[in-house]
Amino acid sequence: MAIEKVLVVGMGLMGHGIAQLSATAGLETYIYDVSKEATANGLAKITGVLDRKVKKEKISEQDKEAILARIKPMDKLEAVDVDLVIEAVVENIEVKKQVFAELDAIMPEKTIFGSNTSALPCTPMAAATKRADRFLIVHFHQPPQVMKLVELARGLDTSDETLQAARDYCQKLGKVAVEIKKDCPGYLTNRAFMPTANEAMWILYEDVCSKEDIDAGFREGFHHPVGPLELSDFVGLDTMLHILEGLHEAYGGRRYLASPLLKNMVAAGRLGVKNGKGFYEYDKRGKKIV
Repeated sequence: MAIEKVLVVGMGLMGHGIAQLSATAGLETYIYDVSKEATANGLAKITGVLDRKVKKEKISEQDKEAILARIKPMDKLEAVDVDLVIEAVVENIEVKKQVFAELDAIMPEKTIFGSNTSALPCTPMAAATKRADRFLIVHFHQPPQVMKLVELARGLDTSDETLQAARDYCQKLGKVAVEIKKDCPGYLTNRAFMPTANEAMWILYEDVCSKEDIDAGFREGFHHPVGPLELSDFVGLDTMLHILEGLHEAYGGRRYLASPLLKNMVAAGRLGVKNGKGFYEYDKRGKKIV
């Protein structure tokens, strides 16, 4: 099944980026958020990114207008003839299940459902629908416009045809898709990255190294483009804590036991790039203030 029309539900940090990618790839792209303000903000962010691309001569003004013309905001969640729905709402499984149940009742039978969750299991969300064979995780990485990796995680009933359609969609977007064969919390990247980032936070909490030296150690010692603390800011410290707590509940032990520093920073409202202050400080465009 070819993916030609897409609906992105949720216009937050991830949703507007996925919508931009889809429209840039030539796909008719519908966007919806329960908050009309969020929809407007998402569209404004897409326009801003495209304006900067025009200024840098990466695309033409005509290209920008063509991309924006393919993006169709929706005022309410209603039936629309799309091949794929990607959900990018808050990282709460009960909220996601409710969204998918609503979508299942109105979307065409052919429509594939994909969740952009970063760690939640696939099967319980698929079970909220009557199309478990056409349901999978489509986990873009932040920021989706830049990061090439997409994790495609199967549920118990995800069909090979659904997986292949998602692979083809990712290829259209210029992404590299990896298959997660078993429905496990955290998939590949979060299971491996979260203990590393969490340990870096413990090291900072214990005053073993400064935040600058921790990040420099990973950049210069392992050729990582950014260190784990700066990357955590980019992901969102509230998101990091939520993922760690979910993984700790699923797997136990110490490796996912969240650092007290992370808990305190989230409690204090220091969430990273999304609100300008985390381990580092950021301007309104998300650039680190040195």
